[in-house]
Amino acid sequence: MAKSEYKKIRKLINPYRVTNGKKFRLKDVDPDDTGGLKSEVKGKAKEYLARGVELLADEQARLYAQDRWSVLLIFQAMDAAGKDGVIKHVTSGIDPQGMQVYSFKAPSSEELDHDFMWRCLKALPERGRIGVFNRSYYEEVLAVRVHEAYLLKQKLPRKLITKRIWDERYQDIRAIERYLSRNGILILKFFLHVSKKEQKKRFMERLDRPDKNWKFSATDAGQREYWRAYMDSFEQMIRNTATEYAPWYVIPADNKWFTRLAVSDAIIDAMENLDLKFPKIDDAKEKELAAARKLLMNE
Repeated sequence: MAKSEYKKIRKLINPYRVTNGKKFRLKDVDPDDTGGLKSEVKGKAKEYLARGVELLADEQARLYAQDRWSVLLIFQAMDAAGKDGVIKHVTSGIDPQGMQVYSFKAPSSEELDHDFMWRCLKALPERGRIGVFNRSYYEEVLAVRVHEAYLLKQKLPRKLITKRIWDERYQDIRAIERYLSRNGILILKFFLHVSKKEQKKRFMERLDRPDKNWKFSATDAGQREYWRAYMDSFEQMIRNTATEYAPWYVIPADNKWFTRLAVSDAIIDAMENLDLKFPKIDDAKEKELAAARKLLMNE
């Protein structure tokens, strides 16, 4: 693959990056969009993604060696939007020692006895590592907002459950993310935007294929009843929490090949901007290495 050709692919993410959500409208993003890439690119998608995996592995090696920054990747989406596939393919070349993945399900009784950020904050990546949140504290302004019963289970004092609670949670999230970014955590947030039509198609595939039956839950299908409420919650989430220090990437997700390329592009671009470098050794270390070389050569 020509370097110039790959650079063109690398620029595709820019229109999907949101740093100021005031004017953001979810209806302006077509889930079937492929960033203007022509059909022939789809045939080369695996090749492009493989190149992206190589570049990300190189950046991760520098991140780990430098041990100053850490990277937090947050993925939010409706069911069957492709979160698991994106995480699997995009991070396939990363050294397992340098990555931590957490999938957040319904909170446990222990987690409900803490504040809504607790279970995620204790899972933040260490310096030098990439952390992946498959769902996150953003569920607290998504599923919890759509389903009032979830909020009532959180044992909050009644007087704190007011009409302002969602604005207060947005404010708290922005403050926490600002704090994390000031402490060396690069935060990249991805909303994989799948259409209701494509979700149905993927659900049917899970039902029709025995090897995918395990991925299907009747609960997933039941959530389609609340589709409009979820779309509104996603829009409000992005409008209220997209910032320069913790941007949202609203990625069209009806075409898996494009979704994976776009996510890969966004991560590589952001990590390259950190200007990560392998640590330089001092004179004492150079002498130590020279002595080791001499010892080995004389064996």
